[in-house]
Amino acid sequence: MYNAETIKNELNKIADKEKAIHLSRFFKTGKGEYGEGDVFIGIQVPHQRKIAKQFPVADLSEIEKLIDDPVHEFRLTALLLLIELYKKAGEEEQKNIVNFYLKKSSRINNWDLVDLSAPQIIGHFYYSRKRDKLYQLVKSSSLWEQRIAVVSTYYFIKKSDFNEILAFSEMLLEHKHDLIHKASGWMLREAGKMDLNVLRGFLDKHHKVMPRTMLRYSIEKLDKSERLKYMLK
Repeated sequence: MYNAETIKNELNKIADKEKAIHLSRFFKTGKGEYGEGDVFIGIQVPHQRKIAKQFPVADLSEIEKLIDDPVHEFRLTALLLLIELYKKAGEEEQKNIVNFYLKKSSRINNWDLVDLSAPQIIGHFYYSRKRDKLYQLVKSSSLWEQRIAVVSTYYFIKKSDFNEILAFSEMLLEHKHDLIHKASGWMLREAGKMDLNVLRGFLDKHHKVMPRTMLRYSIEKLDKSERLKYMLK
């Protein structure tokens, strides 16, 4: 097993300054933007996945050193390592990993960090358990905790369980941030892939008041005539 310093060294070896500039812009790191102050060193996700596979860790304390780092790619690799640890863990250790993940939610602070980890950890864990914690998260004052709650439902959706995404999307209809509109719309679209009537039912009830971004994302896979029907309020 490896430690955080080894993994940082491996990532630094493949850092790319040009990519770092592009990623900083793409993930909105400017003043007043949602990713303000985030630091990129320019590594694409497939390379981070490869390193997470090649250099496994056995200790949450080593993952904590990575997830507390200001470098975005170190935090993402920490989450990829956490997913691998979670997959191999027993029930009690999975609970510890989930508690760790939620304790560190302030470090899971960009949409890619959430989207690449929440379904596999939070979604998997709460699929077979009471989901009160997800309802707490979706009501949080933290944008990222809200997105964790929404995107974690991807795991449920793949099991044809739509209760939470319908409830959360309804709760978030008046949310102000497009990152939540995008997440809810994306999950509704995924629900529609599994059961089109579930999506249509939500749209028939709410399309007139849905944020436009949420609506556009949710209807993306419908045929043109149906998309127009819902877009024309």
